[in-house]
Amino acid sequence: MTPVYRIAEFTDLPAIVALLADDALGRQREDLSEPLNESYNTAFNAIAADPNNELIVIDSGTAIIGLLQLTYIPYLTHTGSWRCLIEGVRVHSDWRGKGLGAALFDWAIERAKAKGVAMIQLTSDKSRPEAIQFYQRLGFIASHEGMKLKLP
Repeated sequence: MTPVYRIAEFTDLPAIVALLADDALGRQREDLSEPLNESYNTAFNAIAADPNNELIVIDSGTAIIGLLQLTYIPYLTHTGSWRCLIEGVRVHSDWRGKGLGAALFDWAIERAKAKGVAMIQLTSDKSRPEAIQFYQRLGFIASHEGMKLKLP
């Protein structure tokens, strides 16, 4: 199988939501009810319409087996450079440990470089030590303390 990395299409949305729910944290926070929760449609359409956002999937030819979201952010710091935020990283549980995640990151990093990005950043839930170790193996450094505020 030669995976294809591509921009997600609206018809991929059910498979994307299923991937987001394909781990312990995702099962707690995603909604797999059918029909698909309308908020997913709204979010997908907003991402697709925003030139600074890309939802990337790994397409095996028969299924969506991985994904991540790239958000390009202009900053005044670091002499007015651009950053790329990587979020929503998932590889289907049947495909983990086969190098797809590393290949997806290689692809995403090259894409960010081509857009002139000076820095790539990401966050990972502290309850996912294996994900944190994966990002560290790719060269990411825990240089900052991240914080989030959930709103009602």
